[in-house]
Amino acid sequence: MGILKVHLWSGLRRFAEGAEQVEVEATTIGTMLDGLKAAYPGLAPIIDAGVSVAIDDEIVNGSRHRALAPENEIFILQKIKGG
Repeated sequence: MGILKVHLWSGLRRFAEGAEQVEVEATTIGTMLDGLKAAYPGLAPIIDAGVSVAIDDEIVNGSRHRALAPENEIFILQKIKGG
């Protein structure tokens, strides 16, 4: 597993002690999200409700098995809801 640097959307930072960027050991989107929930339990309800993951400027939805590497630029964003 590699150490990933994950940027958090501003509304999520309060659940990670105010950090703009956190590190988690993971190889896929799914293991990254699970690692974030384990390291920062306050993020768990938000991640479980659904977040958007941006990898290298591309939003990826519904792909927990997509591989990640330490060189990827990763952002976690709160999903925008509306109708």
